[in-house]
Amino acid sequence: MPATPEPLRVDFVSGAVAHRLRFGGGRGQAIAKAMGLRAGKTPHITDATAGLGRDAFLLASLGAQVTLIERSEQMHALLADGMARAHDAGGDFRDIIARMTLLHGDAKDLLPTLSPEAVLIDPMHPPRKNSALVKRELRQVREIVGTDPDAADLLRTALQHARNRVVLKWPAKCDPIEGVRPCSHQILGKSTRYDVFMLA
Repeated sequence: MPATPEPLRVDFVSGAVAHRLRFGGGRGQAIAKAMGLRAGKTPHITDATAGLGRDAFLLASLGAQVTLIERSEQMHALLADGMARAHDAGGDFRDIIARMTLLHGDAKDLLPTLSPEAVLIDPMHPPRKNSALVKRELRQVREIVGTDPDAADLLRTALQHARNRVVLKWPAKCDPIEGVRPCSHQILGKSTRYDVFMLA
């Protein structure tokens, strides 16, 4: 009889997130470069598709104020729980959580009200041909939040309302999202790329 998978939880204090916090490489990481974090420059970032909150937590750990938007009620509740536990852990975790603001709603509706400086969009990625490559945790997230069929609409909304830049986190080998203007430049990781749209 197969083991029942553990329920999904958001954990900023241990495991992969804590390891990345300690050994991730600081502002030299691809996502930090893509979002515009550099010496003397720390933009206020809006994570329009918060999910497990890991990118938001990393960016907040590098000093950025981060607004997280999550439209799934269940995912929002998991994020709120994870943020509360990290806050209660005290120390650096409490300081990082203090730079994170969690909102519940559809980013397409909220972005026009926020006048965001820099927006990160990480929609559910197209299914990989080899489903064995997809981690159980990500499959659980997909079951909760769905497939984000409106990713192009969200990207266009962000491009209309962001003040400085919009960054799309996307699989390195995937085609660009259709119906959106070409990006200004790309930052490539091993399996992920960041399509950067400069607006200022």
